[in-house]
Amino acid sequence: MAGKSTDYPPLVVGYRGDLLAGVDEVGRGPLIGSVVASAVILDPSRPIEGLTDSKKLTAKKREALDVQIRERALAFAVAEASAAEVDQLNIYHATHLAMRRAIDALAPAAEYLLIDGNRLPGHELPGQAVVKGDARHPAIAAASILAKVARDAQMAELDLRYPDYGFARHKGYPTKEHLAALSAYGPLVEHRRSFAPVQRQLALL
Repeated sequence: MAGKSTDYPPLVVGYRGDLLAGVDEVGRGPLIGSVVASAVILDPSRPIEGLTDSKKLTAKKREALDVQIRERALAFAVAEASAAEVDQLNIYHATHLAMRRAIDALAPAAEYLLIDGNRLPGHELPGQAVVKGDARHPAIAAASILAKVARDAQMAELDLRYPDYGFARHKGYPTKEHLAALSAYGPLVEHRRSFAPVQRQLALL
């Protein structure tokens, strides 16, 4: 497509259309909840300022960009693999399952994928893995923002149900606060049984 070759950085090889999906995930490290993935096809005619790695943004800025991405993207999808699927498959395979689910939910469908990280998720579409892609390509950055906002919302909901665990603060990661709560109150149904700190607490029951 004429005029489109400068829309994407040189890391995109052999694809010059508009149906390029950035894909990223959030939640590999936490001890609880789903791993959440997002896929986003940005609209070159409706650019969004400020897209970057979601971890570099404040919660307020992420939430504002989340709204813009949902309003302006050609397509977006958020999907997940549950804690039970993480335990069944392991976190690596569960992450790729969540990514494939997000890609498959895009409408219109993507033609090419840019995946954050060093491995493709086993989808039939062509694409490439991009290390630190959420800081290198706006579509991956957009996906990282949608995934982060969605997972943080899940943790806020868990915090309302289980206020003693501090989920709104640590987002399920194995902080001292989380490990202390796990020791004091025990694992919840939503905890990942295959993760070592949870396994240790379960062994004490």
